[in-house]
Amino acid sequence: MSHDPEPRTGVAPTGSVVLARQRHYSEFYGLTPLPERFGVVLGNCQAESLRVVMDAPEHRFVRVPAVHEMTAADAARLHEIAGLADVVVSQPIRDDYRDLPLGTQQIAAVTDARVMTVPPVRFAGLHPFQSAFRVPGVEGDPPVVAYHDVRTLAAAAGIPVVAALAPAEVRAVGQTSIDTLRLREQTADVAVSDLFDSVTADHMRTVNHPGDAVWMPLGARMLEMLGHTGGPTDPGRPLLNSVRAPLEPEVVDAWGLADEPRAHWIVDGVAVDDAEVRAAHREWYATHPEFVDAAVTRLAPLLDVWRAR
Repeated sequence: MSHDPEPRTGVAPTGSVVLARQRHYSEFYGLTPLPERFGVVLGNCQAESLRVVMDAPEHRFVRVPAVHEMTAADAARLHEIAGLADVVVSQPIRDDYRDLPLGTQQIAAVTDARVMTVPPVRFAGLHPFQSAFRVPGVEGDPPVVAYHDVRTLAAAAGIPVVAALAPAEVRAVGQTSIDTLRLREQTADVAVSDLFDSVTADHMRTVNHPGDAVWMPLGARMLEMLGHTGGPTDPGRPLLNSVRAPLEPEVVDAWGLADEPRAHWIVDGVAVDDAEVRAAHREWYATHPEFVDAAVTRLAPLLDVWRAR
């Protein structure tokens, strides 16, 4: 018998963008029945990738919207769904995230399900020039790709930097990421950092988008911890693959990668010249000087690695 509580969000008019979204999350919105046994994975786009490799016919993991996209009605529905689930896997989410009761502990309080936490994964060893963040009070992201190149930011701030790092410096940037991951693991239920003991180009598409070389073993690890006998589900496609950052020669050297260096971005399958990205970002920084000022402070440790001596 399947669970099918009445959704609180309502059904949008036929043909609307909202209805298309509801169909994408059809079980969450009650357009199709919930499975008899199921789990949910909560967080950002990384959570959805983990859900994909954990989802299997013998034990489903229902697709839910990313928490940063949820409305008040979605949050209420999530509480219903979590109350019926037998497993909740969550990235650490603070209480009252975006003024909604979406915190990991708040979800744990409304369910008898087993609740497990998994750390968010960032690794800069393949893209030591890159960062992804927002500054409070500054709306939007730079054009083309929503990532910041410390070299372009430094130029906007008038800070001289080197054109490229030495391979040892690339590995040091990667080690800083691993150290951060290990700190996050201290309050999580599963370890991730050891998956980077051997690095391939498939480990990260960008600084915050892991590839299948992370998702498949992490999914296997989670399923084993949950007592599931089946292995992870092969998604049949590369996950989080809409944006791929350049692969610099010194990065290939640092990790002994089998891949050839790549000077361009790949955005939705289309090659984009890095010079085009940098030019667009320089214009954006010129119109957002407050962002540049805040970024220099926030990225001070990384800027120190790149600073010309």
